[in-house]
Amino acid sequence: MQRGKLKGMFFVIISAIAFGAIAIFAKTAYSAGADPISVLFFRFSIASLVMIPLMISRNIPFPRGRTLIGLSLMGGIGYVGMSFCYFTALTMASAGLVAILLYLYPAIVTILSAILFKESIKGLKILALILALAGTILTIGLSGGGRPLGIALAMTAPFIYSAYILAGSKLTKQAGVLWTSTVVILSASVVFGLLVLIEGLTLPRTLTGWGSVLAIALVSTVIAVNTFFAGLERVGPTNASILSTFEPATTVILAFLFLGEEIGPTRIIGGALILIAVILLAKSEFKVDN
Repeated sequence: MQRGKLKGMFFVIISAIAFGAIAIFAKTAYSAGADPISVLFFRFSIASLVMIPLMISRNIPFPRGRTLIGLSLMGGIGYVGMSFCYFTALTMASAGLVAILLYLYPAIVTILSAILFKESIKGLKILALILALAGTILTIGLSGGGRPLGIALAMTAPFIYSAYILAGSKLTKQAGVLWTSTVVILSASVVFGLLVLIEGLTLPRTLTGWGSVLAIALVSTVIAVNTFFAGLERVGPTNASILSTFEPATTVILAFLFLGEEIGPTRIIGGALILIAVILLAKSEFKVDN
């Protein structure tokens, strides 16, 4: 069991790194002329074209009934709803404030897991959560304000994402990692396809832009989503949400390496706190198993 949990932690960290890279890829795609709705449509459509043949070739039974409905709602409402709230909030409030509010979700998941699933939350795990949240605030940086509607949308996003994670922790055990990922991605693709029909499609004008879109689909979707659910299945929603705070740290590091953005001592301290939180989380799981 201990080995399985450590493997799950590794999967979630890989997922966080892959998700963290999406901001860099998206910025490149936007500079090439694409808009967010089009990028999200291509993201999930290309990912679907990868996942569906993979599932067919493996001949894994298709989820049915309530499980299929639940997974479809996770992708079509949960993932899309969180994305809509987050990206719309960015147009009405500062990026730092919106990001900080989104990363309240580890605390929300922890509280809801204790209430709904009777998960034991104490000791090192509480300390890891506090350090992860503090590290996230220092890494992203809290600055600026915004319109009330933008702040309200930003506050809604972590609750939707928390529900998505909690539902995924149960449905993944029923459908398996690959089908969970496939149905979630396909459902999101359908919804964003409908939005593209309404808003119109904007294509990247350069090969670099298309390369970024492809990277978003393969790295920040196929790899990121599959490894997240693989990790979630092994470590549970609370641990997975805390480990996911690796995502903003990854974004900051990649922005420094590829976009020339400054890191500064505050962000370095924030990244160190997140790393310490991961170490404490691993130690807490080791103590539980022993």
